[in-house]
Amino acid sequence: MTQLAQHYIGGLWRDDGAPPRPSVNPADDTPLGSYIPGNAALADEAATAARDAFDDGVWAASPRLRAQLLHEFADRLAEAKDDIADLVVAENGKLRSEAMGETMAGISESRYYAGLTRNIRGSMQEMAPGQISLFHREAAGVAGIIVPWNAPVTLLVRSLAPALAAGCTAVIKPAAQTPLVHARVMQCLTECPSLPAGVVNSVNENGIEVGQAMVASPLIDVISFTGSSRTGRKIMEGAAATLKRVGLELGGKAPSVIFEDADLDLAVRQLTHGSLAIAGQMCAAAARFLVHDSVAVDFAERMTAALKAVRVGPGADPASGMGALIDTANQARLMRLIEQAGDEGRMMLKGGPLETGAFLTPTLFGIDDVHSPLVQEELFGPIISFETFGNEAEAVAKANATVYGLAASVFTRDHARAMRMSRAVRAGTVWINAHLRLFAEAETGGYGQSGLGRLHGPEGLHDFLETKHIFMEPGVA
Repeated sequence: MTQLAQHYIGGLWRDDGAPPRPSVNPADDTPLGSYIPGNAALADEAATAARDAFDDGVWAASPRLRAQLLHEFADRLAEAKDDIADLVVAENGKLRSEAMGETMAGISESRYYAGLTRNIRGSMQEMAPGQISLFHREAAGVAGIIVPWNAPVTLLVRSLAPALAAGCTAVIKPAAQTPLVHARVMQCLTECPSLPAGVVNSVNENGIEVGQAMVASPLIDVISFTGSSRTGRKIMEGAAATLKRVGLELGGKAPSVIFEDADLDLAVRQLTHGSLAIAGQMCAAAARFLVHDSVAVDFAERMTAALKAVRVGPGADPASGMGALIDTANQARLMRLIEQAGDEGRMMLKGGPLETGAFLTPTLFGIDDVHSPLVQEELFGPIISFETFGNEAEAVAKANATVYGLAASVFTRDHARAMRMSRAVRAGTVWINAHLRLFAEAETGGYGQSGLGRLHGPEGLHDFLETKHIFMEPGVA
């Protein structure tokens, strides 16, 4: 796995002589390889290459070529799926099953948008006799894609695939924590014979320099970002100078509402996975358990036992039920939050580190103060709050009590109640008797400070398309 992750600009791999930086395995801190950090000048060069490919090439007007590329990309990802999954485990720390699931989701995403590419249609309207208006859907231009570290395969493809399907060219900034995974995925893409030079470019990060340059660039028309709400706000501020479009999937604080008639065994199974996927480092992970008073004690006992039984260990070990955090800095941050939870709430299951590696066992704590930062802020780790409610109205009020609205789940056998709750909870996705069910065909996105726009599904194309009105006067055209 030892390798050097370079930049890819204008159809060529580049290193530009900058001193490489190491990439390490968070499970044991062993070196995996290194990457060449980028800079603002390289970001500008990549944006110029993407602009030239968009303005001067045939890419934007060639839906069959774009579909062919996305099929080729999916084929090469499929051929390399085991290598990619192994590298995700090593560099990200997640379970092998999670890494393979992520890789397969990226393949599915690429194939899905390959299908949509040849079905992007406009419309026509006759305004008056002989007066024709044509409404054309065309590519927005150059897309800047900023990829997070927690799912470096899926969260790249779910923005890149619709951008390419729409006819955009792209500049990508991978996360500094997972540069080798990104380079391996980019290798699959660059081996595709249908990829014209300059259509896709990639520049490794150097602190925040590359991302800032992309956001400020007048050559980039759209920014697609997945990450924290704090960074999303800074991107909006930076994009204001050029009035570029921004698509943001940001933080979450997903509530899971468990009613008195819920199948508690089902809820425990779904929420054990739903709260601990990627060690809780997932914006849609179940972060708050809201439980009806009458079943609170029973559910707490079952949930505590289930979380306690999860074996935390290396992602490559088939016996592990949860992998490592991304790094020891986040481990230290989360351990401070656990201590805060013990001070402010009732510790039901206290997590802690293992002897080595960036591991942290799950934490479950009870809390009554919905205004506490522990309830209001995204913790991004295996730390879940336990809250109670007495009736449906209180459940809705508590579920909607944070600034986030990315995802939620409801557990009940009452179909009418399930539908009422799904409408009342302000979240982009509401799962009923399930949690963390994601599909290429189904849009995801947030309310409130969880972001702008939608990814996945047909609406995933919208950030990357413009609508042009073409009017023809009678007797002239």
